[in-house]
Amino acid sequence: MTTVSNEQTAIIRTERGLSIAGTRITIYDIMDYVTAQYPPKFIRGLFDLTEEQINGALAYIEANRATVEAEYQMVLKEAEELRLYYYEEKNRDLIARIAAMPPRPGTEAIWEKLRAAKAKREDKA
Repeated sequence: MTTVSNEQTAIIRTERGLSIAGTRITIYDIMDYVTAQYPPKFIRGLFDLTEEQINGALAYIEANRATVEAEYQMVLKEAEELRLYYYEEKNRDLIARIAAMPPRPGTEAIWEKLRAAKAKREDKA
């Protein structure tokens, strides 16, 4: 494990990638919200970070933007590949069986509302 210090907060490289020292929170977790332009105060509260930790993480991201962005894109790509493999390929048969099952007694009306909402949403697309 290597440590990269930025002011008072340490960003460390672990098996999970660049992480905020003393947490299991990665810089890539933070990047999801930075990319979506969430305010630092919201991100801080979401991850229960100290002011020092969030400021250090954001400063590290800005100071190393190109490297962090490249790693972040790799993390997103790997996550999508895993999702496709584990969710879609491994569960395809199970999802098809569940979808083919009739609704439980007493839930027919709700299922009909869901089907109507889905059809309406697909018509708009």
